[in-house]
Amino acid sequence: MKRVRIVVWVMVFILAGALGWMTLGITRGPDTTAAQGPFGVPFTLVSQNGQPITEKALRGRPSVIFFGYTHCPDVCPTTLFEMNDWLQKVDPDGSRLGAYFVTVDPERDTPQIMNEYVSNVSKRITGISGPPDQVLDMVKGFRVYAKKVPTDEKNPAGDYTMDHTASVFLLDGSGRFAGTIAYQEDPDIAVKKLEKLIKKG
Repeated sequence: MKRVRIVVWVMVFILAGALGWMTLGITRGPDTTAAQGPFGVPFTLVSQNGQPITEKALRGRPSVIFFGYTHCPDVCPTTLFEMNDWLQKVDPDGSRLGAYFVTVDPERDTPQIMNEYVSNVSKRITGISGPPDQVLDMVKGFRVYAKKVPTDEKNPAGDYTMDHTASVFLLDGSGRFAGTIAYQEDPDIAVKKLEKLIKKG
């Protein structure tokens, strides 16, 4: 009887170990996949200066990317001002980090409007817009949540706001996902993350 109990417990431990290993593999799977190649999808859009911009802009040096929109009441302007401050601290001359603001509201945010908006906040950040369908393909390809929310339920075709991911995405010099900076994260932690990103290259 004692031997049977020992055998049963050994089998339990083996099964638990196998399940733990499988669970670890499942939970780590997406991160491993993301680390193997560039994050997101190829795109051809328009910078705030009216020039074509593609995913190649996110290669050769680390990048900081924020997805938002110009009619955003608080999250977007706050984040852009914070981004500009971080960039001034870790990369004053703009040679080591690329920084981008991609609209999730391309119907209203034309390249011209993006230029006016971003230029009032920072000379370091490049606004990105373009044809709505192509912009939204990029947004989805970068796993960003974005949803139009009518401000008047009785008139859904009228004015609206956008619910969207508020984190700042960090990519290394090869375009691979390297982490995020949360909305209103401690400035010192944000700066350390960018310093680490620069060192990683």
